Amino acid sequence: MLSTLQPGARHELKFQVPLQKTVPFLYPESREFLAVPPVFATGFMVGLMEWACLDALRPHLQDGEGSLGTGIEVSHCAATLPGMTVAVVATCMKIERSRVTWNVEAHDDMDLIGSGEHQRTVISLERFRSRLDDKAAACHVPGMDEVEQSIRESGLH
Repeated sequence: MLSTLQPGARHELKFQVPLQKTVPFLYPESREFLAVPPVFATGFMVGLMEWACLDALRPHLQDGEGSLGTGIEVSHCAATLPGMTVAVVATCMKIERSRVTWNVEAHDDMDLIGSGEHQRTVISLERFRSRLDDKAAACHVPGMDEVEQSIRESGLH
């Protein structure tokens, strides 16, 4: 990681909540989730907070580096309807070697909807990929090349 990231650095990410990011869509296999009103799902909010931190960290990574979320402790304290915009502010709090700790706050058009702390660890993507391929071979599941090909075929990549 480059030495350009400093504690106190702030980054904001805005996202308009689509219907597909509401609770019934989180795990449509779950009857319980299907019974919940269509509000922004906690799991998607957590992912949005991670995305804000990823976005903030990206310019400070060297070629071949990425980051993994290694800890998150956040609250979800208000419901958000589809169509509302959520703004996540990520503030760098601490850098310890390859681990970066962020304070995150998410606000919708009306309320603070979530806040807490998120840690990301900077990693070598090549080494991580190699470990995943070893794990896939040991568990007899498709390796990274096959999985990435499936993602491309799905239209996501």
